Amino acid sequence: MSAKAELQGVVVSDKMQKSVVVAVERRVQHPVYGKTQKRTSTFVAHDESDDAKVGDKVAIAETRPMSRRKRWAVTRVIERATQV
Repeated sequence: MSAKAELQGVVVSDKMQKSVVVAVERRVQHPVYGKTQKRTSTFVAHDESDDAKVGDKVAIAETRPMSRRKRWAVTRVIERATQV
């Protein structure tokens, strides 16, 4: 059996109960011009303890489908957002 994919991203929304929206940024090269571009994908992830807040850097891992859009789960909080 293959290992579950794990990604790192920043929490952009925590308004749902036990769920967060995580933005994962990746770099791709333009096919014709070769310039490196940033692309962002958003994933809805399950957060059982509800401790991830907006701006936190988190690690998410693949999991079974929990709802229509939720197929990832927060494994750990890597870095907390700075409080202003």
